[in-house]
Amino acid sequence: MASEDVVGKSTGESAVNTIVNLAEEAKLAREGVKAPGHAILSICKSLVAGGVAGGVSRTAVAPLERLKILLQVQNSRNIQYNGTIQGLKYIWKSEGFRGLFKGNGTNCARIVPNSAVKFFSYEQASSGILWAYRRHSGNENAQLTPVMRLGAGACAGIIAMSATYPMDMVRGRITVQTEKSPRQYQGMFHALGSVYRQEGFRALYRGWLPSVIGVVPYVGLNFAVYESLKDWMLKTNPYGIVKDSELSVITRLSCGAVAGTVGQTIAYPLDVIRRRMQMVGWKDAAPVVTGHGKSKAPLEYNGMVDAFRKTIHNEGFGALYKGLVPNSVKVVPSIAIAFVTYEVVKDVLGVEMRISD
Repeated sequence: MASEDVVGKSTGESAVNTIVNLAEEAKLAREGVKAPGHAILSICKSLVAGGVAGGVSRTAVAPLERLKILLQVQNSRNIQYNGTIQGLKYIWKSEGFRGLFKGNGTNCARIVPNSAVKFFSYEQASSGILWAYRRHSGNENAQLTPVMRLGAGACAGIIAMSATYPMDMVRGRITVQTEKSPRQYQGMFHALGSVYRQEGFRALYRGWLPSVIGVVPYVGLNFAVYESLKDWMLKTNPYGIVKDSELSVITRLSCGAVAGTVGQTIAYPLDVIRRRMQMVGWKDAAPVVTGHGKSKAPLEYNGMVDAFRKTIHNEGFGALYKGLVPNSVKVVPSIAIAFVTYEVVKDVLGVEMRISD
């Protein structure tokens, strides 16, 4: 949803803005928008709801997330993980239940502020874009177009990703290390310090470029497709699914699932390259990355283009989609749960605020 401070003169109430509620966006177009501005409680509400949404969704699919990364970076001459079911069984057998959630603590520590900044930034960006568009066009009833939503979503994603990228970089390494790794990272802060001391500050941003490029189709399309689907359903009411100008949680979940599938499929090769670039320069890399015995060889890439070229040359085009199956299974509930949780938490906080007033 957009994050506008909407003032309805007839009601004297301002609409609480969320990222994924187009019903409120339609209300905006009818009642008019003022220049961007937020009360402290509204800002805190957006941040808390976004953080909770990110943490809940990632934890729910942590085993699939870890398997996806292992499939993306494992040495092609030393295959240990070969498919979703086999991979999950292998992790369970070799590392136990805790192994399924390795790296999840770091992931949650990263994703909570990432999601909070992303959702809040989207509200700010969409609010500013709509306000400027209405002023420029002179049409006070104008609404955000899918292209505008894409731009707002992409801006939000880049800001959030850049702010937390070092945490994501070390999370990737912690996720792939096992008890057999030559040297263990003891946690997120230990990993951050180790990478900085041994490889320098720039190493914390390895893989940043493909991440930025991937933000546009992944984050942008997630928001644009989700909101466009909701807008279409609210206007056409197919099969009578809209009641009292609202969509059910199941319907929102379906919209989030479609949006997530579209975004992740288009951006997936960039995610594979990003993960592989994050492993470059890791002196004591996990065996799953370097291989064993004669197959042992560290990853060496001289940039994003070189990583694409070597990956395709050595492993074929299909290597760019390694881990796509567990990611597809993961991303649908993950994105859907994130969006729905965000709405639910923000609605709950909104009710509490109105009661306290």
